Amino acid sequence: MAFYNLHTGESLKTTFYFNGQFLPDSLREVNHLLRDHRTDEVCDISIELLTLLSDLKDRLAIAKPFHIISGYRSPATNKMLSQHSDGVAKKSLHMQGKAIDIRVPGIDTKHLHRVAQALKGGGVGLYSNSDFVHLDVGRVRYWGS
Repeated sequence: MAFYNLHTGESLKTTFYFNGQFLPDSLREVNHLLRDHRTDEVCDISIELLTLLSDLKDRLAIAKPFHIISGYRSPATNKMLSQHSDGVAKKSLHMQGKAIDIRVPGIDTKHLHRVAQALKGGGVGLYSNSDFVHLDVGRVRYWGS
């Protein structure tokens, strides 16, 4: 799996699951890359979310990195963002490492949204004006703008 953090400029290409085992060193690297870039706080990213991303990558048949808009968010960051935007949930799953906002260069976000919905892995939101898709491993629900 490959990631590119748009805020920090960091990239990571890693295998976090191999031979039926999650790889702790790779998971630590993913957790670090998906940290709250405003506070530098790191959180364990949900295995279910990483598995959902892997399934999405496979369904799209891509080797390109996921461009990360937002991974983990500290409660302080989430509070600040929710005060400035109606699109930020006060109890966001980002604060639990269970949500991520992504785009994939060369893949239309509407297509990305449709493919993610078909996986039925949790919440999938389309933010057309900001050109990203939100994924989480909460209850299955869909929205778009």
